[in-house]
Amino acid sequence: MPDRTDIAFAPPLYSAADFRLRALREENFIPDDEEDGDHRFNPGFGSFITRTGLRDAAVLIPVVDHGAEATVILTKRAETLRNHTGQVAFPGGRIDPTDRDPEHTALREATEEIGLSGDHVDIIGRMPDYVSGSGYRIAPVLAVVRPGFALSINPDEVDAAFEVPLRFLMDPANHLRDSRVWSGQEWFFYDMPYEGRRIWGVTAGIIRTLYERLYT
Repeated sequence: MPDRTDIAFAPPLYSAADFRLRALREENFIPDDEEDGDHRFNPGFGSFITRTGLRDAAVLIPVVDHGAEATVILTKRAETLRNHTGQVAFPGGRIDPTDRDPEHTALREATEEIGLSGDHVDIIGRMPDYVSGSGYRIAPVLAVVRPGFALSINPDEVDAAFEVPLRFLMDPANHLRDSRVWSGQEWFFYDMPYEGRRIWGVTAGIIRTLYERLYT
């Protein structure tokens, strides 16, 4: 018979505590030669997406501990930015030469963009790099955020910050497949509309990959 004690004390499925356990179980899942990315959804574009000269970046996946129902902080990029204008994104940006590692970049960018202090953030792991069709190699850094933080939006980079339930993001029923024609070929991507906001493209691809690695 199964150990009922383990079941009884298992944290709720979509809590930050459960997310932490899942991330820790997978802490050694980053082989040096493996990358996730848009090419997994678009094999026909593989050589273009995984090309040389990619720009290194990092994003923070901040899961907020609200007890049984965690949320994830996302941002709406400023309409004045040159790249990914107005899109929903994780806090993050390009890795500077002075950054110690991707974790340092993700925390620095989260502080600069939305004022999320590292005092409230526990880094718990990192997913394999995600290669985007826009030319970035992105390191997704997993974190649990303790309540009590206060955000301060940098209007030069971000128009808004908001929280989405982890339960919603990890439900494959909300992972809609869409496509558009690019360079004469059909380009596939995920789209996750939530309360009037459109989570799609690279951000949705990272969320889908997180689901596949931790919740399936």
